[in-house]
Amino acid sequence: MNTLAPMHATSSNIPCQKVDLPDADVRLWPAALASDRADALFATLRATIAWTQEDVLIFGVRRRVPRLVAWHGDPGASYVYSGTPHEPQAWTPALLEIRDVVETLTGQRYNSVLLNLYRNGDDGMGWHADDEPALGRNPAIASVSLGATRRFRLRHRRRRDAAMALDLEHGSLLLMAGPTQHHYVHAVPKTARNVGERINLTFRSVVSPS
Repeated sequence: MNTLAPMHATSSNIPCQKVDLPDADVRLWPAALASDRADALFATLRATIAWTQEDVLIFGVRRRVPRLVAWHGDPGASYVYSGTPHEPQAWTPALLEIRDVVETLTGQRYNSVLLNLYRNGDDGMGWHADDEPALGRNPAIASVSLGATRRFRLRHRRRRDAAMALDLEHGSLLLMAGPTQHHYVHAVPKTARNVGERINLTFRSVVSPS
């Protein structure tokens, strides 16, 4: 059973919790962004990002991805995601603002961000790991949640006793670093609950083009 242990606050005085899981470095800032600022950023991203719905090939069958996506970053931070190549769109002021907060809290640098828009409970993300070679040996994946609270699951690839479920709330930041992507997969399951829209931003650093 996973637990959340308090950690020392960062220089910005935003509390951080460490998730107690083996073979992982997972940390949570439940209120990385103040509620009113998170509200404004959600509205800005929802209105200004060029959201698209992509197709993926699964066992020879092309299917629609159950969410809307966008890829932004530094020039050259190209990335293959779900079998689809992505060339980064330019950073926007809102994305740069969020990145500054994320880099301050996590102590990491990020040159790109994948945005996912979950429109309702019918949108979700299946089990996967962010372990592509383009992200380097031990990638730091920083996940910011805006909008509706959704359940996030993380499970060990081999150990049944190592798993967690977190309800990621509006303005929260979750960091998965170190060996986490080697040992764990994660997902945002679909839900029958009546939930509103959620924007998730996963900041990462592409070290070599995909």
